[in-house]
Amino acid sequence: LSIYLSAFIIVVLCVFPFYWAIVSSLKTGSDLFKVDFFPLNPAWQNYITVFTEQPFGLNILNSTLIATGTVSVCLFLAVGAAYALGRLNFHGRKRILFLILSISMFPQVAVLSGMFELVRSLNLYNTIYGLMVSYLTFTLPFTTWILTTFMRQIPREIEEAAIIDGASPWTICVKILLPLMWPALVTTGLLSFIAAWNEFLFSLMFLDNPNSFTLSRAIQYLSGDAETPRQYLMAGSVVVTLPVLFIFVYFEKYLVSGLTAGSVKG
Repeated sequence: LSIYLSAFIIVVLCVFPFYWAIVSSLKTGSDLFKVDFFPLNPAWQNYITVFTEQPFGLNILNSTLIATGTVSVCLFLAVGAAYALGRLNFHGRKRILFLILSISMFPQVAVLSGMFELVRSLNLYNTIYGLMVSYLTFTLPFTTWILTTFMRQIPREIEEAAIIDGASPWTICVKILLPLMWPALVTTGLLSFIAAWNEFLFSLMFLDNPNSFTLSRAIQYLSGDAETPRQYLMAGSVVVTLPVLFIFVYFEKYLVSGLTAGSVKG
């Protein structure tokens, strides 16, 4: 009984904030501070206002392009790096892995000024490409580290058999190792997508045009200068959360297998 009670409490604590955000997004300004768990007259107009007050639809497209582009480039580069670090023996491999892990430990604010100068010098300020470059500095080391760990768990006998059959390293990586790495690719890709989708600090520093805002930056822009229309903020938050929620639910089985892959040998 205690296990079920604990599980119920955990579920309530995790789900209730999102549920309350949905309820608050369906209230008017005067009803926000009323304890009402089921609004009788839901204010669907709040969602319409979010899309009419500013180009929220364009902001959704920007976030989608940035997150998808970041994941695509990140996985493309990380797979090659993971193959070299996980399957090839060369001098300095352990130092490179340690350097990659060390880079992922830096907080965003520690590299903010340097990243700002880099983006500005490349003429990428106020563009989605500038954000993609900045996001890759954090997602690429993490992805490379995870894929390298997974790559090491694949039996070498598979690779040796392919070499005997005359397969090139490119063929081995693309046609043999990549299908086996599908759970790890989905896991790292999903985590990178969520990180890019929800990121705020870089988008705040590198974007000042509402047409180029990401969703997190657009929600902050909704707050205005004097008064914060919380019902609009909640509506925007729900819009931001739902796509990631659907993606997570769809890929959940791959995510679990990718996180546990390589944990047991035998």
